Amino acid sequence: MVRAWPPNGWPGGWVRVAGVAVLCVGALAGCGEREVKQPESGPAGEVRAVHVARAARRPMAQAIAVTGTLAAQEKSVLSAKVAGRLHLLPVDIGSAAKEGELLAQIEPRDYELGLAQAAAALAEARTALGLPAEGEADHPELEEISAVRQARAVLEEAAANRQRIEALFHSGIAAQAELEAAESSYKVAVSRRDTALEEARARIATVARRRAEFDLAQKQLADTTVRAPFAGAVQARLAHLGEYVAVGSPIVELVKTDPLRLRLQVPERESGLVRAGQAVQLFVEGDTNAYSGDIARLSPALDEDSRTLMVEADVPARGALRAGLFARASIIVDGRQESLSVPAEALVIFAGIEKVLVAQNGAALEKVVATGRRGDGWVEILSGLVAGEEVVLNPGGLRTGQPVKIAPADAGTESRLAVGAAR
Repeated sequence: MVRAWPPNGWPGGWVRVAGVAVLCVGALAGCGEREVKQPESGPAGEVRAVHVARAARRPMAQAIAVTGTLAAQEKSVLSAKVAGRLHLLPVDIGSAAKEGELLAQIEPRDYELGLAQAAAALAEARTALGLPAEGEADHPELEEISAVRQARAVLEEAAANRQRIEALFHSGIAAQAELEAAESSYKVAVSRRDTALEEARARIATVARRRAEFDLAQKQLADTTVRAPFAGAVQARLAHLGEYVAVGSPIVELVKTDPLRLRLQVPERESGLVRAGQAVQLFVEGDTNAYSGDIARLSPALDEDSRTLMVEADVPARGALRAGLFARASIIVDGRQESLSVPAEALVIFAGIEKVLVAQNGAALEKVVATGRRGDGWVEILSGLVAGEEVVLNPGGLRTGQPVKIAPADAGTESRLAVGAAR
């Protein structure tokens, strides 16, 4: 025995020191025993009741994920076709417009006077031609024009007189001078008839010119109004009331936003799968709703710079979508492709690793999986599972190897799984 030096010369001090040493050794021994008896994870753990669902093949859509932009179905900058001061501008940004509705008007007074002047000139030309001052028929028969009828009557009279004098001359009654005079009168009548025809043709041409001037003046008066070529809304007002606008000056910008054009760029490797009529689902930033449309137009060639195919889908605006929004879309190229899937509530994601737990031989077994498409209540499994395996629903806290027993599904779970399978 090692004798401890007693403090303050106390003979029994070494006994106390020896006792403290014994207590420390006992404590260390106790600590070591607790570490050895830590519970192990495995089948010896607590049995947990779980709900399961079978991994099954189900029809799901094969889709191409693309991005794009929503654009107006139609967009037009409406300008003035005639010059003048802007007299009316009843619309502003956001104003709805029906097809044919008045959007702006140039001061019409100058063009009204021009139309009156053209109408007077047309009436004068028609009167000179022997037609009523007002009417639509501007091309009468030449032989029915009064000047031509008069010249024809004179010609017929001169021809008859020449024939009579010629007969008298051959009978020895009329002199040579009379025959020559009758012949000259006939030639003059022919010339007058030809002149009358030429004048009639010129007057018909004048009437045609005056008619064109009248129609032009009428059109210019109509062009003082700017009307909506389609139903839409005003995106911008580019002129101001009272401002003088030249020919071609922009006044308003009109857009048609229902349906919208969804312009998508499909990568070259997937461009061969896209067809007109395929369904499109899209999402926009800041909106959790899903929108849908159909592919309506495809570009005939790929863009050489980006190596993408431009396609357009018509998407109903439904009051929430606007032109210019960025969109994430999926083009459904095969709506009935079968693939393995499990309920979404069976998937566990930890540290970026996706896994499920399956009930196998009365114990939980963890399996790492690779997922694909996702739907409302289901997840596609690309690898890691086979059809028929029972995956645990809501496996939070469940460890691999832990004993499990399958609990009967309640009405809510059965209904939820049935709805997911139907979709």
